[in-house]
Amino acid sequence: MRVVVVGGGVLGTMHAWEAVRRGHEVLQVERELEARGASVRNFGLVWVSGRADGAEIELAQRARDLWEQVPGISFRPAGSLTVCRTEAELAVAKEAAARPDATKRGFQVLDAEQTRDRNPVLKGELQGALWCDRDAIVEPREVLAALRDELAKSGRYEFRGGREVRAVESGRIVDDHQETHHGDLILLCTGAWHSGLIRELTQDLPVRRVRLQMLQTAPLDDTLSTAVADADSFRYYPAYTGPAVQELEPQATVAADNAMQLLMVQRTHGGLTIGDTHEYAEPFGFDVQTDSYDYLQETAERILGRSLPKIVRRWAGVYSQTTNDEVVLRRELAAGVHLVTGPGGRGMTMAPAIAEQTFEEHS
Repeated sequence: MRVVVVGGGVLGTMHAWEAVRRGHEVLQVERELEARGASVRNFGLVWVSGRADGAEIELAQRARDLWEQVPGISFRPAGSLTVCRTEAELAVAKEAAARPDATKRGFQVLDAEQTRDRNPVLKGELQGALWCDRDAIVEPREVLAALRDELAKSGRYEFRGGREVRAVESGRIVDDHQETHHGDLILLCTGAWHSGLIRELTQDLPVRRVRLQMLQTAPLDDTLSTAVADADSFRYYPAYTGPAVQELEPQATVAADNAMQLLMVQRTHGGLTIGDTHEYAEPFGFDVQTDSYDYLQETAERILGRSLPKIVRRWAGVYSQTTNDEVVLRRELAAGVHLVTGPGGRGMTMAPAIAEQTFEEHS
């Protein structure tokens, strides 16, 4: 087939990857010169550990295996530590490690000494941690270009940046350069773009937009050997739902008000990416909130037992999330025209498996 993919983020690029892998010819169109949305404004976490039972964890597990097979990218099977600083937090970790599928998820409870053996940079006060050996890291600001470079080697792939699609119908799209592009299959992987053309094509989608804030530091003079989370992530991810979560101490006010958890990843250049917040009510602010960044910095420093390097970047991002029980939203808008969107904060994790699933449905 000739496949046209609209959207240059990780979901669109993984659909292009899967199409080329199956022998198809692909044109990928992106309205920006390069993707600038949530796909480059995230942690780069392939995050299996906290996923909900059923389709969500199955997709996450499959995607984890697929990420490891992609050539030309920086894939690190580093695992994650969710740090517990109180007995109540450690009780949640123990409850998670007692799940029937704990081994498949890679869960293991570590005491304080074992936690520091796994990641010696964690010098703050802690009771232990939940270890997940299935979690992994990719580089969000590098992976899309690396994937496109690999795709170009096939001779069956073309990327057109700076092209906004203005019309879509069965068999073709028209961009804002007044060029028509034909395809047997057209995939709209448009992320948080819910307005304009998408609104014209379909109404009342069960999706919402979510805004988050993150930061990045200058290089740390040490190696963070795993991804790190704090125990607020127990409140956020569905795999940890259970009696022990209900016994956690109340969140700090700033964390509760901004639906916060701490996630921390070291980039290949040594800097730390730290976040995040969640804002659900639109219209979103055009600015970022200092108190959220202060809280993230303080929490990270308590876990590390040291001051952070200088904060060199702060940013906000917006992603698309389904509001029903679908892991990802799929809609056929016309014959051979399919919208794929709404994986939420799971997009970087699950994109390879979502793309594989798309083509299995159209094989």
